[in-house]
Amino acid sequence: MARRFQVVLLIALALGVVGLASPALGADPASLVHIPKPSSVHTEPLHVPSKTLMGPGPSTAHPRVLQAAKLPLLGHLHGEFVKIMIEVQEQLRYAFQTTSKYVLAVSGTGHAAMEAAVANFVEPGDVVLVGVNGIWGERMADLVERYAGVVVRLEKPGGQVFHPDEVERELAANPEIGLVFLTHGESSTGTLQPIEGMGDACKRHGALFFLDTVCTLGCVPFNVDKHGVDITYSGSQKCLGAPPGASPLMVSSAAMAKLKQRKTKPFTYYFDLNLLGEYWGFEDNPRWYHHTGMVTNMYTLREALSILQDEGLAEAWTRHREAAERLWSGLERMGLELFVENPEDRLPTVTTVKVPEGVNWKDVASHMMHKHKIEISGGLGPTAGKVFRIGIMGYNAGPQQVNRLLSALKEALDLYGQPKGEL
Repeated sequence: MARRFQVVLLIALALGVVGLASPALGADPASLVHIPKPSSVHTEPLHVPSKTLMGPGPSTAHPRVLQAAKLPLLGHLHGEFVKIMIEVQEQLRYAFQTTSKYVLAVSGTGHAAMEAAVANFVEPGDVVLVGVNGIWGERMADLVERYAGVVVRLEKPGGQVFHPDEVERELAANPEIGLVFLTHGESSTGTLQPIEGMGDACKRHGALFFLDTVCTLGCVPFNVDKHGVDITYSGSQKCLGAPPGASPLMVSSAAMAKLKQRKTKPFTYYFDLNLLGEYWGFEDNPRWYHHTGMVTNMYTLREALSILQDEGLAEAWTRHREAAERLWSGLERMGLELFVENPEDRLPTVTTVKVPEGVNWKDVASHMMHKHKIEISGGLGPTAGKVFRIGIMGYNAGPQQVNRLLSALKEALDLYGQPKGEL
């Protein structure tokens, strides 16, 4: 009898007499659609205007990088994609100047790599010395405390830098400090932190040296191994000129040894370097699934790093320094005052310029955007409302781009403030 029923049911299904609608969905899927199609969204292919991004980031991407974003998707465990991951690791070793095998690109913006570092290397009760001379030091102090670390603050006004003897004094006075954090390029104030001797000071006291290189990797001279950096993270969208979304992170052997000795698992799955390391092949074992990697972002990061490799690291550093000096000279000829007084402490990639008295920075920035499609930014944190921030990074670090920016800035200041000197 059961057999006859099955045969009849199959015939009825074939003839369309009965269906197999889900009881949960009901016979009519349209009955579940109550929100109308968004009338404000036009569904033709997306178009966005072309702009020159000369704020603190993201920067304008190289055409070759944008072309890479058009490539077909691969699976995140396909052999071809794993090969790209391996190439990115080798290129990041070159950019960071390190032989460490613990190099990867975190899926997320620079903040993701920043948090990954804290989540792995700060346990509850760990004492961290944080240099605070701008918003990124402040943010790191906040992040350490969120992971139940204890922050010892070493503070300076915006525009000033820390010296190795100051760090060493704090380490001597607080022997429980296990991690020292500094921001190499403090983009909120336009300050470049010297790092010579910092790694040695940390090692003498058994502390790890932790460095933010979001605004310096690929643009400003530094050598991870030579300078004794144990942990550093960066962003893809600044000096490297790739879209945001794949953020470089480097960890030394000493830092990985600390990670392996944790009393607790990292309070994160997504950022756990023990697990990410298996996806990125830290120990040369077969790779296994941890999360779906940022496939297209990896294409663009690989392409940006290839451009850096073709140019050469020393040549890229020189190009950015020359572009910054051209910018600084032009600004001073216009009678503008740079926020960071000591030229040696100025960040070549993000310049801070004091807003002239009586000028609203938003008027100037708006004019440059609407008339010239050039983006500059206002201050952030301690410099909010006080400075313009001008980014000279990656594809934008050249004489033509700098000259175009200076011309547009002078026009805007002549319009919204007192006329400025000649360029």
